[in-house]
Amino acid sequence: MEEDFLEQTKGRDIDLIVCSDAEQILGIGDQGVGGIGIATAKSAIYTLLVGMDPSKTLSVTLDVGTDNEELLNDHLYVGWPHMRVRGDTYDIFIDKFVQLVRKYHPHSLLHFEDFGVTNAYRLLGKYHDTHAVFNDDVQGTGAVTLACVMAAVGVTQTKLADQRFVIYGAGSAGLGIARQLRDGIVAIDNVDAASANKQFYLIDKFGLIKDSLGTEKIRDAVREYVRPDDEWEGVPTNEKGEITLLEVVKKVKPTVLIGCSTHAGAFTEEVIKEMAKGTDRPIVLPLSNPSKLHEAKPQDVTDWTEGRALLATGSPFPPCKMSNGKEYTVAECNNALIYPGLGFGAMLAKSRTLTDTMIIAGTQRLASLSPALNNPDDALLPDFGDAPAVNLEVAIAVAEQAIEEGNAGVDWKKEEVREKAIEKQWRPMYGTYVYDPNGDK
Repeated sequence: MEEDFLEQTKGRDIDLIVCSDAEQILGIGDQGVGGIGIATAKSAIYTLLVGMDPSKTLSVTLDVGTDNEELLNDHLYVGWPHMRVRGDTYDIFIDKFVQLVRKYHPHSLLHFEDFGVTNAYRLLGKYHDTHAVFNDDVQGTGAVTLACVMAAVGVTQTKLADQRFVIYGAGSAGLGIARQLRDGIVAIDNVDAASANKQFYLIDKFGLIKDSLGTEKIRDAVREYVRPDDEWEGVPTNEKGEITLLEVVKKVKPTVLIGCSTHAGAFTEEVIKEMAKGTDRPIVLPLSNPSKLHEAKPQDVTDWTEGRALLATGSPFPPCKMSNGKEYTVAECNNALIYPGLGFGAMLAKSRTLTDTMIIAGTQRLASLSPALNNPDDALLPDFGDAPAVNLEVAIAVAEQAIEEGNAGVDWKKEEVREKAIEKQWRPMYGTYVYDPNGDK
């Protein structure tokens, strides 16, 4: 592996490495070595939205096989035609790659993309304290959602610690959102993590995640959010003995409802109206992609709440028409509003690690740019067209935090960060050629 790695990297100054094993690409699943397209596209977005020099990026697919039968049976498939390896064999392979990154490019950012939910969390936890690593599916989704909720509580003039969160869909995105929101409560409102965890109610394919589901149905990653059974005595269940979304909403009276389930239409009129009984300004975030898989249409939520809902979605939607004749701008809760800035900030400061506090700093900067803070009928997040300027601000906040906490590998001061960030940005420059009829022939 080292020989192959050096063939692609020797003599290059690399700041960003995006890698994927392509087990769980959003919306299309296991793509084997086809995941190189995702890694390449993510690198390109760093260039487009924050000015990352493309010559200093490397896109990698980690071929550990595929469980996609269609690919395995395709004689033109260019990857290893083998079922995915798991366990120690997988871990040794991944570790070899990570150690090569650490050995030859110690100040680079290693971006993990579209790993399966179990590996995504394991790998992030394993390398979090030894290298600047980032997982967009976990941390990027969580960070942009935290910024969105922070903007919403700014509109309602409440605190994160005052909210009751129901998250419908407890995969990598849902769990990443829960953890980032929890970390935000801890960092911003000075609440201990155990107390903050009690504000979350996670629902997966087995209904509300509670103790009686047992170890077979409760993943280790969600264990800190498991609800005690005695809390739900007397609450009606479905024919499978599961507590459904509607029953959770009735009991909990959530202030924030987040969907990342790809269960289209899950936020029914009954669910939304029940939620609206318990809060003046329901914060409703149907984040599943693509738009056909959204848990609810923004216009429906607006109608069912009589225009009181604060909304953001995972895909672009037109403004909602309200009964008073005004239009409500629906924010697009898109990771690309924050992850290029988080990564660029870490690279700019040559951070040894990408700490949770650095991510919180970038998230707070994004939330501060919310148009809704000036006009409650405006979007909770900046327009996607402003993503380059927004990501620059996020990067500056991240680098400033890295310097403040002594995690930077540069010798300049916080006051110099903005200037250094602008200097670091790559911009395509194309020469102008003028025809000279008297020139050399």
